[in-house]
Amino acid sequence: MSSFGRYVIFLGSLLVRRESFKTYYKLVLEECIQIGVNSIFLFMLVSTFIGAVTTVQTAFNMVNPLIPRFVISQVVREMTVLELAPTVMALIYAGKIGSSMAGGIGTMRITEQIDALEVMGINSSSYLVLPKIIASMLMYPLLVIFSGVCSLVGGYVVGTAIHLVTPTEFVAGLRFGFNPTEISVALIKGVVFAFLISSISSFKGYFTKGGALEVGIATTEAVTASVIAILLMDYFLVNILLS
Repeated sequence: MSSFGRYVIFLGSLLVRRESFKTYYKLVLEECIQIGVNSIFLFMLVSTFIGAVTTVQTAFNMVNPLIPRFVISQVVREMTVLELAPTVMALIYAGKIGSSMAGGIGTMRITEQIDALEVMGINSSSYLVLPKIIASMLMYPLLVIFSGVCSLVGGYVVGTAIHLVTPTEFVAGLRFGFNPTEISVALIKGVVFAFLISSISSFKGYFTKGGALEVGIATTEAVTASVIAILLMDYFLVNILLS
């Protein structure tokens, strides 16, 4: 409870003594490039193979000949939109981006760069953390969309290449019973997960004490706490949004 209280106070400190809009605009753009653009290849690679593997495993478990083959792509679509793209990729996002945020801010803390910002009258938490949170909440939903597309494309390519399903059946399965609300659920998850990962990782890095060893410990704690928060929030969001 003590750590949670410090976390809430830390979030409140981001909104006081803010810098100018122009300053944040530049910082957010820089973070968007680092967070979003530099993660595209990893997300494309992982999501494409996840979609391909999901298609093969779904086809392997469909042993009843009475079940139409287009159900394969329907199952892949549901798994991709609701869980694989927003939640599974969030775990990878926490490992890549969250650890980077915690390590970077933690290094600034132990090298007294944050103290130097405070001496100059700058709210260091707002200056360093707020752009990361904003950029993360802007870019991760886009990465979720990109991952979903790559996953479905991977499933389509593999499913048709090894003759698990025809192209017409795969497209028909993607369209069959589609509920646009699922896209909204995935994007809401993306925004919430992005906020949790960026804020928790920055919090762990900001309050690092000691030396290089403690930075590594803070980075590990940031990823662990982010993963736990993602899984818990995923459960609550599914119950609230899909009830």
